[in-house]
Amino acid sequence: MKGGKSKTESNRADPKLAVNKKGGATTKGGRKPAKAKAAKDPNKPKRPPSAFFVFMEEFRKQFKKENPDNKAVSAVGKAAGAKWKTMSDADKAPYVAKAGKRKQDYEKSMKTYNKKQEEGPTVAEEESEKSLSEVEDDDEDDEDDDEDDDE
Repeated sequence: MKGGKSKTESNRADPKLAVNKKGGATTKGGRKPAKAKAAKDPNKPKRPPSAFFVFMEEFRKQFKKENPDNKAVSAVGKAAGAKWKTMSDADKAPYVAKAGKRKQDYEKSMKTYNKKQEEGPTVAEEESEKSLSEVEDDDEDDEDDDEDDDE
């Protein structure tokens, strides 16, 4: 088989001809590039925690007292998850109630937040949103006026 390709050579994929089967462009590391995200509003209320996370708040304190030398976050999460699974619905009830109360508070704060968003920005917010180019243009106009006065 002179000049012919061996079986191992023909089975190898040419890297130039490789096709990304998952689709989409990728970066050097093989990851997809990050999508442009909208800026987060710091005034928007945070979502309320679930009953399990309300339970975790108390469980962390208890776990820390019982295991002061354990610094691993994963150990706390695993222990809390195991305990949560073994708890009955009656044991979980106070945490579910607290989570429900927090959810109601969140819904109220979201209503007020959405009303403020519908009203539009205040005067102070409008001025802060003025683009830098407009500010720079204003400064340049002032400088040009000063130069005309000197002449």
